[in-house]
Amino acid sequence: MSEFSETSQVFSWVDPEQLLAKVATLTGLEYLEGMRDGTIPPPPIAVLMQFQPVHVEPGKVVFECRPSHAHYNPIGMVHGGLVCTVLDTATGCAAHSTLPAGVGYTSVEIKVNYLRPVLADTGPLTATGQVIKGGNRVIFAEGNVTTSAGDLVATASSTLLVRPRPA
Repeated sequence: MSEFSETSQVFSWVDPEQLLAKVATLTGLEYLEGMRDGTIPPPPIAVLMQFQPVHVEPGKVVFECRPSHAHYNPIGMVHGGLVCTVLDTATGCAAHSTLPAGVGYTSVEIKVNYLRPVLADTGPLTATGQVIKGGNRVIFAEGNVTTSAGDLVATASSTLLVRPRPA
């Protein structure tokens, strides 16, 4: 028997393939509003990493993320990949909120600056993404993550390629 005790967490999600036909008929803003309101299930990554949209408007989105011990890296703090993922999501969804039905995006580049560590007891994080320059080929966005006390955790700049949704 090990000297260490295990903890487990169970995740369940809706298969995103089931949503593709519906999503293709919605503007980016309508899709994100549906996720925020709970009428459209979140993507599996949001369930796994425990974040969800709490505010949506054209060119700007806000996500809340609840870091936990399940997000820890080998040195005893929340892995920077969680912060990067929620920033990639916030900047990408800010871009998505400006797109018409049938049009999607993909991240081309993201640059993240980490300003302070995150622990499980840091509490909820708020990730805000905002379009800096829109477009029909490339969109530029910026994002930041703050603690509930308002401390800045990380910032990001992102370049996103606009593309038709795959069939």
